[in-house]
Amino acid sequence: MLGLVAAAISGCDKSVDSPQGFSLPDGNVAKGKQVFLKYQCLSCHQLEGIKQPEVIEHSILSIPLGGESNKVKTYAALVTGIINPSHTFIDGYPKSAVQVDGVSKMVSFNSVMTVDELVNLVVFLQPYYTLAPYTRTQYSPYRYDKQ
Repeated sequence: MLGLVAAAISGCDKSVDSPQGFSLPDGNVAKGKQVFLKYQCLSCHQLEGIKQPEVIEHSILSIPLGGESNKVKTYAALVTGIINPSHTFIDGYPKSAVQVDGVSKMVSFNSVMTVDELVNLVVFLQPYYTLAPYTRTQYSPYRYDKQ
């Protein structure tokens, strides 16, 4: 019986949707920054310490990238956010500002961005995210015993 359970559990990791085994080739941070600027990501996003050298038309939004997150921003999550921005939407903005009928307003670069550019972009962006410290629940030091 234990063998059947172990086989069933291990089989779950091999589905086509499993992230097991997902990894990107080594990327180049400097080239990633070039990709970030080439595709003018700053027209809709902001990234601490990064400025667009040429003048670009800015949208009404300036969605922040990087910073503290309560979840680790894995390479897989960043790739998904770039190639399928409708997968999740940032909180704090009116839906009409970031999506139309459930589809992200973010421009799709899937048909113009190479895999090398995607890898380099993700390697560039990932270090800008930090894991927010876990906030422990504070309990009163007093015990309330019924006696």
